[in-house]
Amino acid sequence: MKKDKSELMGKLKSLAVPVIITAVVLVAIVVIVNFKGTTEQTEGMTVYSYDGSEDSIILENDKLRLTMDPTTTQFTLEVKETGKVWYSNPPEAETDPVAVASYKGRLQSTLLMTYSIATGLQTTYDSFTYGVTNGMYNIEQGDDYVKVNYSLGNVEKEYLIPPVCTVAGMEQWFDKLETNDSSFIKRYYKKYDINKLGKDDDRDALVAAYPSLENEPLYVLRDTAKGAVTQKLEQIFEKAGYTADDLAADKQLSTQLASKDTFVFDASIIYKLDGGDLVVQMPLSDLEYSEATPIYTLVPLPYFGAGGSEDEGYLLVPEGGGALINFNNNKLSQASYYANLYGWDMALSRDAVVHDTRAYFNVFGIANGDDSFICMLEEGAPYVSVQADIAGHGSSYNFVNSCYTISPSELYQVGDLNSQNVYKFLETLPDETLTQRYRFVDSSSYVDMAKTYQGYLKDQYGDYFTENSDEATPVVLEIVGAVDKVRQILGVPVSRPLKLTKYSEAEDMIQQLASEGMGNISVKYTGWCNGGVNQKILSKAKTISALGSKKDLQSLGTAAKELGVDLYLEGVTHYEYDSGLSDGFFSFTDAARFLSKERAELFVYSDVTYAAREGVDSYYLLHPSVIEENAEVLAKAAGQYSANVAFRDMGKDLSSDYYLKNFVSRQQAMDSHAQILREISDDNKKVMINMGNDYALPYADIVTNMDLSGSGYTIIDEEIPFYQLAIHGYVNYVGAPLNTCGNEEKELLESAEYGAGLSFSLMRETAFALQKTLYTEYYASDFAAWHDRMMEIYNRYNSEMGHVFDQQMTGHEKLDDNVSCTVYEDGTKVYVNYGFTDTVTSDGVKVPARDYLVVR
Repeated sequence: MKKDKSELMGKLKSLAVPVIITAVVLVAIVVIVNFKGTTEQTEGMTVYSYDGSEDSIILENDKLRLTMDPTTTQFTLEVKETGKVWYSNPPEAETDPVAVASYKGRLQSTLLMTYSIATGLQTTYDSFTYGVTNGMYNIEQGDDYVKVNYSLGNVEKEYLIPPVCTVAGMEQWFDKLETNDSSFIKRYYKKYDINKLGKDDDRDALVAAYPSLENEPLYVLRDTAKGAVTQKLEQIFEKAGYTADDLAADKQLSTQLASKDTFVFDASIIYKLDGGDLVVQMPLSDLEYSEATPIYTLVPLPYFGAGGSEDEGYLLVPEGGGALINFNNNKLSQASYYANLYGWDMALSRDAVVHDTRAYFNVFGIANGDDSFICMLEEGAPYVSVQADIAGHGSSYNFVNSCYTISPSELYQVGDLNSQNVYKFLETLPDETLTQRYRFVDSSSYVDMAKTYQGYLKDQYGDYFTENSDEATPVVLEIVGAVDKVRQILGVPVSRPLKLTKYSEAEDMIQQLASEGMGNISVKYTGWCNGGVNQKILSKAKTISALGSKKDLQSLGTAAKELGVDLYLEGVTHYEYDSGLSDGFFSFTDAARFLSKERAELFVYSDVTYAAREGVDSYYLLHPSVIEENAEVLAKAAGQYSANVAFRDMGKDLSSDYYLKNFVSRQQAMDSHAQILREISDDNKKVMINMGNDYALPYADIVTNMDLSGSGYTIIDEEIPFYQLAIHGYVNYVGAPLNTCGNEEKELLESAEYGAGLSFSLMRETAFALQKTLYTEYYASDFAAWHDRMMEIYNRYNSEMGHVFDQQMTGHEKLDDNVSCTVYEDGTKVYVNYGFTDTVTSDGVKVPARDYLVVR
């Protein structure tokens, strides 16, 4: 019996592998079939139709006048105060000598839409070629809005005229019409009688196309009936009472009129005038498309205000603190500008990272001649990539616009059974309305444009965005508490916290610097809890015994308060590092999800190979609900130790969660983060964030690691402090720590030009302690080694510039390629010379090489 049972188990085991393989194959086939799906158009989709009206549509208030041409949906916008007229599209786009035919269609469009299919192939439709030209649109006008509804597709408009009709049926229509109308119809229909065919008529082909021809004669619409002819025919048959039901019946007479697989997409744009602003909206609920062909991106008003090859002006893009791309700069060998607003959505997987594009404020603009506008991206901003290009790249026009990624995609792994890539797309769109606001400026100065943005921030955030009263240079001291290091314990490699600065040592450092005259200090204590810099999940805030006791940390908080130093305890709320069940982390319930439904496991990428770094642990993006809990834990812990709250990620990183049962869009995540920061601020705790994303800025007391000058795209002509012109004197900010940024001199000069405070990274241990760790970025953080140089930089910077941090910037100018001048309310001028030789300005000021000069 035992032998038989053993043999049976052996046979079952031998069958297990092929059974499993067969199951996997079947599942993969089902997945592939489902992804390829059907190409039939979604039932019930509205296909809009132009009503033929040619009367201009006007929307007007006391500041603006919008005039739309209903035959093209293009419009002009007049700013009444100045008389400046802005065009939705270049007026001479149709005759552009540079653009090819397909690009001319784009230039004449108010909407670009890209759709994708399961294999990842993308196709772009423009509203002019695939909507207006086909007459597939309509226009609604209300008391305070104009709404244009587009149906975009590579199809011809279907007119309400019989494509084929029985002779008896046609004669019934003739009886209802005047003689001249009947005669017009007969000119464009050919009569076929099976018994009286012409010598050139192919009997078999005709019967195959029109089977009823064997029983009765037919009228068939000629191929010459197109354009204006079909429109007139439609008008005539409408008078006779011809309906859609009649059309459906007549189409049954032909085998050639079977429905074709065509993709049609519905989208709407709403225009409103709000005081002196043009508000453009696109409700996502108005989008209609087939599941097999999701809409990937939308670009509203892609060429609004575009400058021609003879115009003088520039494009404003949100690179670093701001950057200008001059019209017609002839940098035709350079790539166009492209940057993701708020950086990469970490809930979208990627295999390699070459360069992370990032913009941290929601503005782009155009200056043309003596006028300009800025466009503020509002609802839907987290989906935007700002893109800009110059004349000569495809057309004769310089433009900047916003590209919204509506249905992000992710490569789906189906094994080796399918040779094609298969992509997974967002299945359900959030109920949101893409909104962007154009505000017009009676000036071509980027300073005036920045001040206009400042006014927008005041309107949006009220008492949260108010001027500060600082009388000294803001200084941020990042004090590093502990990092993790692998040690041998009983012969087993175990990661343990490595002390770099104890709580008591941090207190001593603060007291020493304060006694030496350093003021307006903000201390960011990094790596103070949960294992150190590579922090475990913040389900609770646990101090590190190697750094001291809770009493020591409390003493640090008390001492900082007595010294007038703002102590911030930094925490990681969006991610977990090296966490397990004992730390309160379970990846199946706490991790966010990719589009593929897999857990959002993230990697550190190599600057050399661009792939995930070997030997570096992965980590997880967390659910939005867990992020909220972590923020609450951090804020509570900071309060317990008489400290404030510093976020490493919130205010800098912004991610969705594609968890099927509880999808959280990037817009919803942004709103949640703003609410968290607002509540902490309302609780009288100060907030410190990194980078300074615009939605987080009003609730922050200071911003660290702000990217001042950006990535240095070669298409850019000038880097400017646009964002800083708007926020200086309201929110303090600093760049990267001078001693660890890699180029102390350049960072200091940029800080002087951009009105930033100073930042340093410090630890009590020497760099020797960091041997055999992955924390090379802290090699230059040795407090003892950097103390004298730090005080030298601070004393000079504060004595010369300390008085400007409660003032607004009132001016900025590039005097030449190397020298800039920043001006403040009291007339203080800060000259910065990036060149390697002394420079004398036009007003006689000598600016030393690689230095800054303050003139009061």
